[in-house]
Amino acid sequence: MTWEISKFINELIVYDYILFGTLFLLFILFVTLGILFRNRGAIAIFLILFAFTQLIVGSTYGYVKMHEYLFTNETSIISQKKLNFTQAIVLYGSVKNMSQRDFSSCKATATVYKKTGNRVKDYIFRLKPVNKMSIIEDGIVKDEEREFKMIIEPFTYGGDYNITLGAKCR
Repeated sequence: MTWEISKFINELIVYDYILFGTLFLLFILFVTLGILFRNRGAIAIFLILFAFTQLIVGSTYGYVKMHEYLFTNETSIISQKKLNFTQAIVLYGSVKNMSQRDFSSCKATATVYKKTGNRVKDYIFRLKPVNKMSIIEDGIVKDEEREFKMIIEPFTYGGDYNITLGAKCR
């Protein structure tokens, strides 16, 4: 847990600090206004609840949306093949930098999940994948498309399956 928190902090960029700093200043402003209006109970309670809500929801939503905008990428599966002689799938894919910034690294993740004809079961199976594999591609410049090969192993499932590919870039 502490390793994940320190990793998150180490990967923050300047825009993250600006976002969190601004939200913290707004939090202080609304709490101060709530204290100033302490004689008017409903307004004070609303301002303080609003301050905590914007601090928690604003920072989470803002971080996610800002990173979606700054690090826009597109992934595609070129081909896939289940190997007969070993329990593995070979996946050829690509990741394209669609943002205005160069990426220092991209973590491409392929997720394999069971497939049935039932829409409800398919949704539930997407929540618990059969297998998941990731690779890291370094140094993808603006408008560059990088192809890669990924081996998903061990893959022992014998039924029908789907593979999705996604990437988180920095």
